[in-house]
Amino acid sequence: MVAEVVSIGTELLLGQIVDTDAAYLAQQLSALGISVYHRATVGDNLERAIATVQQAVSRADMVFLIGGLGPTMDDLTRDVIAAVMDTPLVRDPAIEKHLTDWFAGRSYKMTDTILRQADIPTGGIALPNVNGTAPGLWIEKNGTIVVALPGPPNEFIPLFESEVYPRLKERTGAQRQVIRSRTLRIVGVGESAVEEQVKDLMQDANPSVAPYAKVGEVHLRVTANAATEDEADALNEKRAAIIRERLGSAIYGEDETTLEAAVVVLLKIRRKTAATAESCTGGLLAGRITNVSGASEGFGMGVITYANEAKVNLLKIPQALIASVGAVSPEVAKAMAERVRELSGADYGVSVTGIAGPGGGDVEKPVGLVYIGLANGETVVAAKHLFTGIRADIRLRSTQAALEMLRQELLQA
Repeated sequence: MVAEVVSIGTELLLGQIVDTDAAYLAQQLSALGISVYHRATVGDNLERAIATVQQAVSRADMVFLIGGLGPTMDDLTRDVIAAVMDTPLVRDPAIEKHLTDWFAGRSYKMTDTILRQADIPTGGIALPNVNGTAPGLWIEKNGTIVVALPGPPNEFIPLFESEVYPRLKERTGAQRQVIRSRTLRIVGVGESAVEEQVKDLMQDANPSVAPYAKVGEVHLRVTANAATEDEADALNEKRAAIIRERLGSAIYGEDETTLEAAVVVLLKIRRKTAATAESCTGGLLAGRITNVSGASEGFGMGVITYANEAKVNLLKIPQALIASVGAVSPEVAKAMAERVRELSGADYGVSVTGIAGPGGGDVEKPVGLVYIGLANGETVVAAKHLFTGIRADIRLRSTQAALEMLRQELLQA
């Protein structure tokens, strides 16, 4: 079955509210084997909403409408359904009584606008909403199912789980195809290089393989369709094994695993510790590491030496060195890494120094120039990077590079 999701609400278009409902719904439908080919957002305008839903109904087996079921005049979803499905609204006496009693019990004034929530498309079914006043709606006509759900997540999710999910599960029945995905996370290799390694696999439909570029890393999503979750997972694992063989250690984790979490796990496994000294990242690297539960087993110290004076006073970097080569240099990056390792007693010292922008760069040292230092007690190295993007991107890419440098060192330990 093919579904389409239409979110209704001007507040969504203005960015005042993030549409988490649509993401949740897509995940649930995928688990039921229902494919979502299109997703749209439309404001509180009757004409545009009707046109959007008409298009959805014309090409999908099921259409899910999110929002616009409340009591105010800009809640238009009922009117949209009535127009698109050619089903006049009729007042449901049971819902009208429920609303009247509910408001009377709270000494709230009843209005005709509030009673609009009792209007149901002819032939439709009202779905009880125990967490709000507006019921959901389910209507079938001419082979198409239209489901309307309230927008507030505390109403949307319970109503979907109690009233909609069981109906969908029954409808899909024995023909239901489960859709399962897993994501392989890759660092240190660009999107085009990753695609070159797996482009033959991207030609297959089941499982499908699709790359997604993220800041400082690439994700490969592997998705399979099968009769059961176990069968789909087996297909995904077989395909993931091929990808792992091709990309090797560039794959640092799967699904929700972060790069910092992967590094913390390696620190624990290798029984090693690390310390950080940061300039342009201002503590972002240490913050990412310590955001991982249990990081204290492998991380005990991080210093922010943003100003040159801090580098001199805290890390004892020679003033003459900074004066001769500059704070953004391989020499200073190596000195920072070695000094923080010595001060902390850690096995590894990692440093970051660079120009995050948007100002501060020049021809010789442009914005985005970053040096990452790594000291392991025997050798000290510094890697040069020239990152692009806004200040936040450069800082994040810098921490990605630092974590990956440490990860590769740990893999060889």
